[in-house]
Amino acid sequence: MQSETIELSNGKLSKNMIKKYKDDGFLFPINIFNYKEALNLRTDLEKIEQKYSKIKLPKPLNDYKRGPANAVIPLVADIAKDNRILDIVECIIGSNILVWAAEFFIKEKKTDNIVGMHQDLTYWGMGETSGQVTAWLALSDSNKNSGCMEFVKGSHKNKILPHNETYSKKSLLSRGQEVQVRIPNNKKISAELLPGQMSIHHGLMIHGSGPNISNDRRIGVAIRYINPDVVQNTKRSYAMPVRGIDKKGNFTHYFAPETLFSEFNLKLHEEICENQHKVTSTTKN
Repeated sequence: MQSETIELSNGKLSKNMIKKYKDDGFLFPINIFNYKEALNLRTDLEKIEQKYSKIKLPKPLNDYKRGPANAVIPLVADIAKDNRILDIVECIIGSNILVWAAEFFIKEKKTDNIVGMHQDLTYWGMGETSGQVTAWLALSDSNKNSGCMEFVKGSHKNKILPHNETYSKKSLLSRGQEVQVRIPNNKKISAELLPGQMSIHHGLMIHGSGPNISNDRRIGVAIRYINPDVVQNTKRSYAMPVRGIDKKGNFTHYFAPETLFSEFNLKLHEEICENQHKVTSTTKN
């Protein structure tokens, strides 16, 4: 059942909604794009997929749709820079905003891909900071049948919990990570979204998603926003500035690509991925 849409005031979250986010660790559904805009974004993505099914890249296309896709795909960077999203994000982490990574999470129709219940910050090397928020934008119906995200209300108030690394082939996560806590089904809240709607969640939020048993792809764009106060425990960290200023200098800045998969941006994507893979896990298993 679709939840009541979050009411905005001049595109911003109300004080009550900000408090609700702080209490619950998530908010949804938030209207961002209208249906036609969302459909156009999906069409643009699928044109890229069709074109690059015939053009060879250094790595499989799916590798570039994940991680910092905003470093090689202008479409993703444009979504991440959209002021309608940034106005929401600013209410949570302040007016100085960087994109740490933006990526597609796609479950093909009638497939058993899942995302195990986990906490994002376990593997980001940023500690337990609240200077981050993930915005998850739906480009297709995201519901129980298609494998929408599920949140555990208030679980962001935990510290980073121990995780198992399953490396399951069914998992969309790089290590198949799953929190070592049993989550009863009645504690999971389904974040159902229509195309163009968005959810936001805290990096300590326990969340995951089930398989897509529907007759359509489940397409989402996950955008990881941080403020400049965040510090990452790797030798060199990268982020794309999208609003305000960065006086901290904790991240090497890069900017939105002008063209698809340029030689410069392909090398940049590889460099960012190599450094992110060196991040020290904070898991205690």
